[in-house]
Amino acid sequence: MKDIKITDPCYDEKARLLQLLSLVRDPELELNIVDLGLIYEIEIDKDKKLAEITMTLSTPACPAGDYIKGGVDLMAREACPGFEIRINLTFEPQWSADHISEAGRQELGW
Repeated sequence: MKDIKITDPCYDEKARLLQLLSLVRDPELELNIVDLGLIYEIEIDKDKKLAEITMTLSTPACPAGDYIKGGVDLMAREACPGFEIRINLTFEPQWSADHISEAGRQELGW
């Protein structure tokens, strides 16, 4: 995911959303989806009251996909009450273990 810049006018909202998204865990890998690298981008438009999350799954046929997307939706609604939530699922670029953060690697014992 692109780093969130402190100068971003939606910095607080994006940081809060990322914090909540880190509570969503992939049940197979037992790692949160932020450290897993599944969140590619977060866009928030306060004027339109729109929060848009671009994310991926570890594979297109991920058996936990609906569970993970449901968790993303739930956390986005908590972080951005009253906003329209859009979750864009993409497989470009394809996810790989290279997307896992250093903290995630440590948690996995890598």
